[in-house]
Amino acid sequence: MNAIEKVGEYASLMYRTITKPDRWSIFWKQYVNEVKKQGIDSLWIVVIISTFIGAVITIQMVLNTENPLLPTYSTGLATRDTLLLEFSSSIMCLILAGKVGSNIASEIGTMRITEQIDALDIMGVNSANYLILPKITAFMTIIPCLVLVSMFVGIIGGYCVGIFTDIITVHDYEVGIQYAFIPFYVTYSVIKGIVFAFIISSVSSYYGYTVKGGALEVGKSSTDAVVNSSVLILLFNVMLTKLLLT
Repeated sequence: MNAIEKVGEYASLMYRTITKPDRWSIFWKQYVNEVKKQGIDSLWIVVIISTFIGAVITIQMVLNTENPLLPTYSTGLATRDTLLLEFSSSIMCLILAGKVGSNIASEIGTMRITEQIDALDIMGVNSANYLILPKITAFMTIIPCLVLVSMFVGIIGGYCVGIFTDIITVHDYEVGIQYAFIPFYVTYSVIKGIVFAFIISSVSSYYGYTVKGGALEVGKSSTDAVVNSSVLILLFNVMLTKLLLT
């Protein structure tokens, strides 16, 4: 299947997906379950990675900017802006594409090859709306929380470098993270996170929903979902940066 056919098939699936649920009570029940699976269960990996990345960025900035002409607060400033502008939205979503995206694709793909989706269609249920919409809405609503947690924990990680080492003083770091702060950077990062969450959940759902064959094809569809989601995230990252920051 060529790229144009895949885009058309994806658009058709999203058209079926983004409609009013037949029963709101079932939708909200599934929505809550998806928030737990995609958001709360991903919190630990966001916290761990963000903490260490914040610390590593701080250490590397100190070691690679040893210049008497640079102000002492430049390390905190660079760490803050790196986390806010790129890591907590773009890089974190690339990481979550591997965890959340593969989970969605394999879950729906397994339902497809075991003919559970066919059974829903036979019963007159809009299977795309029933299975995919709760996943998309749940991930899009929980991702701002994950992005904000990543920002906060990443900055704390850099702060710990100042506390437990003599590489940088806590005062210099604090001045840097407060200097010339632009609140829109947080909004910008959250907007990117929501767009990326839609890409991850919808693309992964598409690859799972359209899988054909057996268990081997489910594994391949899961890999394709992660790869294509990552490529689209990088593409939209450039576009959103151009639109929102220029």
